Amino acid sequence: MAVEPGEWRPLLWSFSYFFALLCGYYIVRPMRDEMGIAGGVDHLQWMFSGTFLAMLAVVPFFGWLTRRFAPHRFLPCVYYFFIGNLLLFYALFRSDLAHVYVARAFFIWVSVFNLFIVSVFWSFMADIFSNAQAKRLFGVIAAGGTAGALAGPALAVTLVLPLGPTNLLLFSALFLGWAILCIHRLAAWRQSVALPSAANPEQKTEEEVSADKPLGGSVLAGVKLVVQSPYLIGICVLMLLFTTLATFLYFQQAYIIKEHFDDPALRTALFAAMDFAVNALTLIIQLFLTGRIVQRLGLGWTLAVIPLLLVAGFLVLGMMPALWVVVAVQVLRRAGNYAIMRPGREMLYVVLSKEEKYKAKNFIDTVIYRGGDAVSAWAYAGLLAIGLSGAGISLAAVPLACAWVWISFRLGNRQEQIAADTAHKR
Repeated sequence: MAVEPGEWRPLLWSFSYFFALLCGYYIVRPMRDEMGIAGGVDHLQWMFSGTFLAMLAVVPFFGWLTRRFAPHRFLPCVYYFFIGNLLLFYALFRSDLAHVYVARAFFIWVSVFNLFIVSVFWSFMADIFSNAQAKRLFGVIAAGGTAGALAGPALAVTLVLPLGPTNLLLFSALFLGWAILCIHRLAAWRQSVALPSAANPEQKTEEEVSADKPLGGSVLAGVKLVVQSPYLIGICVLMLLFTTLATFLYFQQAYIIKEHFDDPALRTALFAAMDFAVNALTLIIQLFLTGRIVQRLGLGWTLAVIPLLLVAGFLVLGMMPALWVVVAVQVLRRAGNYAIMRPGREMLYVVLSKEEKYKAKNFIDTVIYRGGDAVSAWAYAGLLAIGLSGAGISLAAVPLACAWVWISFRLGNRQEQIAADTAHKR
């Protein structure tokens, strides 16, 4: 990492900013999982559908904001709004109102909240750093998020039993307040230091000008691009298989943990411990294995690693649906997704045009992703309704995991072929 003079201050504030965001989120994430159980595991499909509808409602508004306003101007107001939401939920959880409805609303809110805090964070980073700075500094800034994702569950595990789950909301609000302080400090730094990306836009290359612009685009434009490209349709299929199997495993987790623990605090502590294990394992894989895996196996096999793991995981769950099995499979799957599958999936877009990278990718990452969540949640409920047990559903998921292996391998090889053809033409 090469940090030039004058960059340490914004780097540390940005690192701290992302740390605060993900720490605050991971404090409430185990509460969200607990609220999914408190809201009724038999109603999880409704909560997934509610999340999808909420996403459809807020994403266009978010796009309107990012197209018209610089992130540093509206970000503090967005976070003050979220702090107000946290305080409102704190009051609701301590009131005599029907807890089940509050639990369901909180589950949906956290699912949408997570999308916004990460999206607007990276919009702000793209706004204040030049393209050259981003290449040197964004990796370190992302590590701040990983550190926060480790600290959040650790705090939740430590505090949930002595203080109770509801009081964790106040700690999450404090970390959002910390993020607002970081935004103000970064905005002040930007005003005091003339960055090429802000002060001299006429000197930037065409690539830098494009990188500084908000993502833009619309859902309809993304749909058109996807329909016209077999490669993008393949990515949609990959995303649907990913969300379907992740949702099936999430439901398995909810049912099995409900059977083993009656105390909400104990369930919250278990979810927090799982989050900590996931993020610790993710950090180790990112530091020591991800790069080596891609270089030695190629993108095709890299993308196939996690679905291959799930083939084995669902087979074991089908034969032995025990608590330790679902916890182990879920931790390995999530860590593998963050450290291997997600970076590999993002590499699929590198060989595409800018319009496809932004408009089509935005459509796939929001509508396809959350739509897949909602459809697979209802599919799981339907399989239960026709009499399949959790073990039976696990075995039924094995062919889907095999299909995920195949499509991942094909897409990875296709990406490398497109990259080679592009390099040959140049």
